[in-house]
Amino acid sequence: MTSEITLFVNPTAGRGRGAHAAQPAASALRAAGFSVRTVVGENAEDALTRARAAVAEGTGALVAVGGDGMANLALQAVAGTRTPLGLVAVGTGNDFARALGLPVRDPAAAGRVIAEALKTERLRAVDLGRVGGRWFGTVLASGFDSRVNDRGNRMRWPVGRIKYDLAMLAELAAFRPLSYRITLDDGEVREIEATLVAVGNGPSYGGGMKICAGAELDDGLFDVTVVGDCGRTTLLKVFPKVYRGTHLDHPKVTVYRAARVALAADGVTGYADGEPLGPLPLTAECVRGAVRVAIP
Repeated sequence: MTSEITLFVNPTAGRGRGAHAAQPAASALRAAGFSVRTVVGENAEDALTRARAAVAEGTGALVAVGGDGMANLALQAVAGTRTPLGLVAVGTGNDFARALGLPVRDPAAAGRVIAEALKTERLRAVDLGRVGGRWFGTVLASGFDSRVNDRGNRMRWPVGRIKYDLAMLAELAAFRPLSYRITLDDGEVREIEATLVAVGNGPSYGGGMKICAGAELDDGLFDVTVVGDCGRTTLLKVFPKVYRGTHLDHPKVTVYRAARVALAADGVTGYADGEPLGPLPLTAECVRGAVRVAIP
């Protein structure tokens, strides 16, 4: 393995934490004997082009500094290659890093973990979801949660997580269950009324909301959480339980497991790792061992 490491930085992650986190992470890697170069693109497309070039040129690892959005962008460069991925998680959610047991909002510690993992080849091969040509590490969200994302992304004020709390309240006032058509692997089409359907490669989204609490990153299967046709009162009771994963015991919640999931519903946008994928219908495939990640 080459000793040159590429630091892939989102300067805006966590309201500026990305830019500040790059230095202590780089210092930890250099102290371990690695040569570090930094990639910061003019925009997401430019950054991904630069990251893919670094991988093609044989960088020893691609280290994403930012939140789940930056981790998702890095996956587009390293998935399906032998290049290891390192995560310096300093964003708002950091769900992919949490699922891997990595340090969160401690860039120096994350840098040390990555350095030691690369030196000792302590790399974990984990599955990824793939929708068309787009990879994701945590959860594909659709329904009530994705509509909250839609509304939150349209809001210019306030900033931070409170924006999405307000968006959730607004969506609750207007929400009605959706008519889904779901196909698991090669099974029959299931037509159901549901509040949301979440396809989990990892267990959580939104900074620790364990929507697919039983999902494992290396079993070759998604956990598919279907929250049925809840009214507002039931949804208000169920949703807080998501932080503990105890919502899965509610009679309106059903979990399936599958390697391939096709979702269709009118007027619904799919989000993966918090990033928009586009309107349904979408088909997600679980790809075994698609990326090697530096772990403690």
